[in-house]
Amino acid sequence: MSLQTTINEEIKNAMRAKDTIALESLRAVKSAILLALTEGGAKEELASEDEIKLLQRLVKQRKDSAAIYLQQGRADLAEPELLQATVIEKFLPKQLSEAEVETAVAQIIAANGFAGMASMGQLMGIASKQLGGSADGKTISTIVKKLLA
Repeated sequence: MSLQTTINEEIKNAMRAKDTIALESLRAVKSAILLALTEGGAKEELASEDEIKLLQRLVKQRKDSAAIYLQQGRADLAEPELLQATVIEKFLPKQLSEAEVETAVAQIIAANGFAGMASMGQLMGIASKQLGGSADGKTISTIVKKLLA
């Protein structure tokens, strides 16, 4: 089942349950999907990699907004953002822990013989491709820097 179909079903369930947080976040996902479809031409649906990137972007936006609200002492505004991020994360593949990401990056380094910060770009490209849906770019970047240093 495509993400778009799943989101539509979840929107109906959220409406029945009168879950405003879930409904708001699911509508945001649906809107982002429709926007991505119209940007890319008249495609029927997004590729799974594009869906994952879209969902990750939406989660990151929510978490960034919540962090800004918390810095400004507005926990009342941060809470709904974090709840929405949690709802959207349900549609992402299981996220790897930092230890699992570190192990995967170490294997990539060993397999390709990368050494030093000069090879960070190549390593990031390979690691992002392999771990793309299961780890966010910031985590991958932090671990790559740590292992290459």
